[in-house]
Amino acid sequence: MIRFNKLNRSFGETSVLKDVSFEIQTGELVCIIGASGCGKTTLLKLINRLLEPSSGSIEIDGTDIRSIDPISLRRQMGYVVQQTGLFTHMTIENNIGIIPQLQKKPKQEIRARTRELLQMVQLDPDFYAGRFPSQLSGGQLQRVGVARAFATDPDIILMDEPFSALDPITRGQLQDELLSIQKQQHKTIVFVTHDIDEAIKLADRICILDQGRVEQFGPPEQILTAPASDHVKDFIGAERIWKYPRYLQARHVMSTPVVCTEAELSSAGAPAGQPAFVVSGAGELLGLAEGAAWAPCSVAAAPEERLFDCLEKMEQAGCSVLPVLEGGVPVGVISQTELARTLLMQTERREAGA
Repeated sequence: MIRFNKLNRSFGETSVLKDVSFEIQTGELVCIIGASGCGKTTLLKLINRLLEPSSGSIEIDGTDIRSIDPISLRRQMGYVVQQTGLFTHMTIENNIGIIPQLQKKPKQEIRARTRELLQMVQLDPDFYAGRFPSQLSGGQLQRVGVARAFATDPDIILMDEPFSALDPITRGQLQDELLSIQKQQHKTIVFVTHDIDEAIKLADRICILDQGRVEQFGPPEQILTAPASDHVKDFIGAERIWKYPRYLQARHVMSTPVVCTEAELSSAGAPAGQPAFVVSGAGELLGLAEGAAWAPCSVAAAPEERLFDCLEKMEQAGCSVLPVLEGGVPVGVISQTELARTLLMQTERREAGA
């Protein structure tokens, strides 16, 4: 576990990190994200003591990292950067094995580990081990960078915008491969990015920084559905949730319900062309209006309920209208017709670049 305790870092009169406190659990992949200059890379460099805090502390598994020799600390961590940092005069095999070599590991052990790691990142060791960095593409170089970070089997991997310079297709492939590797390896990964979509795809939890402060720290679903501040709302964008249907909630798609009392229903009947709910004098739901009568609703949803769960309820109950309730009072309605129309409109807006 990595714990940040009231961490501050200044450069001269400029405060870059301000009272940063949060914890990264063992085996988590956490993305640090924010606008340029928010302190993302500074925070990463404090973890391996490339920089020292102005005040506060960082603990790894309960040990203050200031009590650990910086060189020893760095050799216990993997580190992947945007430009890979590979040595151009060394073969790919020697680049991956550089830290094990410094640790005086046996040559055969290093060679076996190098071949294993090349296979892990989808590079044929027979073809790539003896090649030089200049002979590889950008995507291949980043794969080597990831492999080198895993060379000593560290518990912690630090990644500083490793895929940001790659084309979208290669970037997506490497993101998928990282998720696959993490599923097998269960490392503690701290991943800096400026891309919210990348963070949502990769992270167990996301830390959003703004001017050196933690604005929000939580799982992608929470970031999308319950932004903690106006800054977070603006950063992720109002339409972002529609790119991730699995996170949509009832409140994102519900429309304003039409309601009436029993007396109003008896005298005027149900409104034409749209579903209406009958409510008590206290505003609580009684049922769905049908002509001059009403029938109880067999299912209902809460505003925070996932849309997929709502649709499953409607399918199981065989109904085309679902009331959304808060404290027993209708605050919204989901109908299959309106839902289809809303989803179509959002799809058209995204395709148009809105």
